[in-house]
Amino acid sequence: MSRQIRRVATLMIVLFGAMFVNLNIIQLVRADDLAENPANRRLLIREYEIERGPIVAGDREVAYSQETDDDLKYLRVYAEPHLYSHVTGFYSFILGRSGLEAAMNDELRGTPTEVLAQNLAALLGGRDQLGNTVQVTIDPRVQQAARDALGDRVGAVVALEPTTGAVLASYSGPTYDPNLLTGHDASAILDNWAALQEAPGNPLLDRVTRATYPPGSTFKVITAAAALEGGLEPGTALDDLASYAPPQTDRGIRNFSPGPCTSGSTISLADALRVSCNTAFAKLGVDLGPEALIATAERFGWNRTPPYLLPTVRSQIPKELDPPATAQSAIGQRDVRVTPLQAAMVVAAIANEGRVMRPHVVSQVREAVSGRPLAGADTGVWSEGRFDGQAVSTQTAQQLREMMIRVVNEGTGRQAAIEGVEVGGKTGTAQVPGESSTVWFIGFAGDRVAVAVVLPDAGVDATGGGLAAPIARAVMQAALQAGAA
Repeated sequence: MSRQIRRVATLMIVLFGAMFVNLNIIQLVRADDLAENPANRRLLIREYEIERGPIVAGDREVAYSQETDDDLKYLRVYAEPHLYSHVTGFYSFILGRSGLEAAMNDELRGTPTEVLAQNLAALLGGRDQLGNTVQVTIDPRVQQAARDALGDRVGAVVALEPTTGAVLASYSGPTYDPNLLTGHDASAILDNWAALQEAPGNPLLDRVTRATYPPGSTFKVITAAAALEGGLEPGTALDDLASYAPPQTDRGIRNFSPGPCTSGSTISLADALRVSCNTAFAKLGVDLGPEALIATAERFGWNRTPPYLLPTVRSQIPKELDPPATAQSAIGQRDVRVTPLQAAMVVAAIANEGRVMRPHVVSQVREAVSGRPLAGADTGVWSEGRFDGQAVSTQTAQQLREMMIRVVNEGTGRQAAIEGVEVGGKTGTAQVPGESSTVWFIGFAGDRVAVAVVLPDAGVDATGGGLAAPIARAVMQAALQAGAA
């Protein structure tokens, strides 16, 4: 009998021990994950007792809380909702949070460590807890220019400040109204969510950070960088062929227009970039070898997730390339993919002496009542372990700058030119025979602004120089005017 009692006692001790460990795991180890889980409705309901802080762009509150007479005390409201939806995201008691509403949730509800004293004062003073103000780097004038220039087209526009990585504009079209998801009518929210998910063009998708596209000829900037880093010069002569068949295949790569790119048998590296010569760059990629091409792309950030506050997917280039794949990759085709954010980071680095800066969209967090700064921007060079953020040497960056300025002044990017401003860039058109093209422009205006524009369903005969370059020009002009104001 005593033996059975001992066994039962031992089992009870084990069970109590397991329960004790599990409770500690839940309360200590997984507490933050469970609290931040959008499915945690109790937390969301409790949060609706807080006057959530505003998200501010320039001097405009683009997201703020409004007091109601409902059971949920506050309603989240979005001003100019279609302009900022993919940046602000939404705050919904049914769907949870997205965008900055998720990434800056602690700051917006007033619960970070820096404001413990503020919260204690609110508790002792009997007043409501207030969330803090999140100031973004987005310039409303540049954001509006991006929207106006893109119009009703499917695509994305992103503009960065090259020397700091500050995001001046981030616009994805089509867009949506987050107010449809933030009301207090659960049935209406779910109906609106279902309609948005089925809407043409997938308006919930932020194409700036969450979609990748074939870069087309914009990737020739990476191939040119690999060549310059390998010892070639802008004046180095490349073979100018009407068609180039890489080793291991008899399928020839041709130029956008029939025939070679010039009247001679050779073309300089700089001129090949200026006129976007497919055959010259395809052969150059094979001559450089896949290792050099891949390594250069990775130094700019490919195959690595950018350190950005909002959810971002990786731009990708395969780790192994055979000669045909190397030739296609060197001109931005085959399996190479890039986000508009990453494309803008590439051209920003070239405008910034080869340094890749950390992209950031929040410039400051301010205390609710006093306006006292609580936190600043997450700035600096993007460095992680062996990745030091120096994509290319200062000399190579300067050479690329000069080559890209010729693209705008004399080549395929003329429609991005701004009178009196040193503008450089590269056009891109990723084609699949018989299908709609993906067209690009990436460029810079001095060291003031770098921009990437993509139109993923532009039409069979569309080109980056014809469609994307004018959009980029409008955005760069707005950024220059905003900076001068």
